[in-house]
Amino acid sequence: MRELQAGLWHWQAPHPEWTADQWWPQEVSSYALDDGARLLLFDPLAVPDELIELAADREAVVVLTAPWHERDAESLVKRLGAPVFTPAPDTADDLVQKYGISPDQIPSGWQSTDVAWLLTGDGGEAHLYAEGDRLPIGVEAFRGRAVNDLVLWIESRRVIVTGDALVDFGRGFEIPEEVLQHGVTREQLVEELRPLLALPVELVLPAHGAPTDRAALERALI
Repeated sequence: MRELQAGLWHWQAPHPEWTADQWWPQEVSSYALDDGARLLLFDPLAVPDELIELAADREAVVVLTAPWHERDAESLVKRLGAPVFTPAPDTADDLVQKYGISPDQIPSGWQSTDVAWLLTGDGGEAHLYAEGDRLPIGVEAFRGRAVNDLVLWIESRRVIVTGDALVDFGRGFEIPEEVLQHGVTREQLVEELRPLLALPVELVLPAHGAPTDRAALERALI
């Protein structure tokens, strides 16, 4: 774990569901931000003990850039009683749009398993958010790769946290071809992400890859 700014940390851990045929690297990134009252945990996996100890003196909050980035969210809810801010999981219509499959290929009554533990029964305190929302934790949501894969702007730190639209899979910080949705070109996604350049971003925190800077963001959106 390393401190990027006072009270802002980054660490990496091997994803437990990773397999050798995946197109994304096994090591994934997580972040924590201490704002004095809350400890925000972004896409958390294998949270270091030092941060778990700090959470005892803060209101711990889990923030997901995408519902499939739930990682260790469930165990943190049980351990810390943390509320979870997450985009909504995929619907059947999302599958049709994202992957170009026919509706009749989707089983009747299909539901995503992403954060299902959170949204059903007594799984925890859930807060669904979407593009354009200003969350009551000092975070604003911007369009990412899809309606439920977002980029988070933390104005107080001049930081963005990116989901799967902007990553470093070992080729440098970029929009990788692997994440493009059905019928969407890289050029189209670049246009969707351009509003990020109007923000005074200084630090970029990807879920895949190491933290980087505004220059890398500008290069990725050329």
